[in-house]
Amino acid sequence: MDIRHILNNCILCPRKCGVDRTSGHTGACHMTDTVRVSRAALHMWEEPCISGENGSGAVFFSGCALGCCFCQNKAISGGKAGKDISISRLCNIFFELQDKGANNINLVTPGQWRPWIIAALDIARTKGLRLPIVCNTGGYETVESVEAWRGYIDIWLADLKYVSSALSAELSAAPDYFAQAKPAIEAMMAQAGHPAFDAEGILQKGVILRHLALPGHVEDSFAVLNQMAAWNDADPRCFLPSVMSQYTPFYKAAEHGIGRRITTYEYRRVVNYAMDLGLSSGYMQQKSSAKEEYTPSFDLTGV
Repeated sequence: MDIRHILNNCILCPRKCGVDRTSGHTGACHMTDTVRVSRAALHMWEEPCISGENGSGAVFFSGCALGCCFCQNKAISGGKAGKDISISRLCNIFFELQDKGANNINLVTPGQWRPWIIAALDIARTKGLRLPIVCNTGGYETVESVEAWRGYIDIWLADLKYVSSALSAELSAAPDYFAQAKPAIEAMMAQAGHPAFDAEGILQKGVILRHLALPGHVEDSFAVLNQMAAWNDADPRCFLPSVMSQYTPFYKAAEHGIGRRITTYEYRRVVNYAMDLGLSSGYMQQKSSAKEEYTPSFDLTGV
């Protein structure tokens, strides 16, 4: 794989910005051509079937193609934090997490680094990496990108943030969010198949589809859940739904009308709607999860 050729006119994400990342210019993802990682450690706060008791081997990559005004990881999504590393070092990180007992290798926002990660996984597999690989994504992907991960990703841990193009434009600078995410998520489900677990209840393959309920936008949450229900009705239990209450007003949230946490009443409406639609086979987060302590420290641990 000629990584530099891919980056001469980068179209790895839906932005298709065409920037020459090899020349020192940053793409829509805020990154150039050297892998940057901000943290690699056991992470205990994913869904129970991902973290379990041992933890998920989370590798937090710098950069992101979305522009969420409420991003809780802005220090890294904007590309400011993190350490530049080689493919060889990334491969070694995977083994260090495996040696610590991780249930999986959890690639957090990896899309802008896909060619490098695939190269590292190719090396790691020849050396005995045996853990399931998780792609932890905001859902803003192309079908082509999902297909490019085929054979490397076992579990898709994906967001479905919005249906409304006006809302996704306002909050994530991505009016095409749903238009991109819907077919991409369908490709994820077709690729991974129905969820499958080991004897301890740890997910080995499949899709977890997350939705973070936002304050003041219950109606769009209903629209998201309607889409989830349509997929579930067409192919029962083809994914695990995960409805989350942990929204915390980070970064510039207040400037966009979401400068508060979601109320118990709002979240209960969303959960009840999900239940009424039959989305009961996954996870419904407790309201108490809306705490800043769930955001890890991006202090280069494990990098």
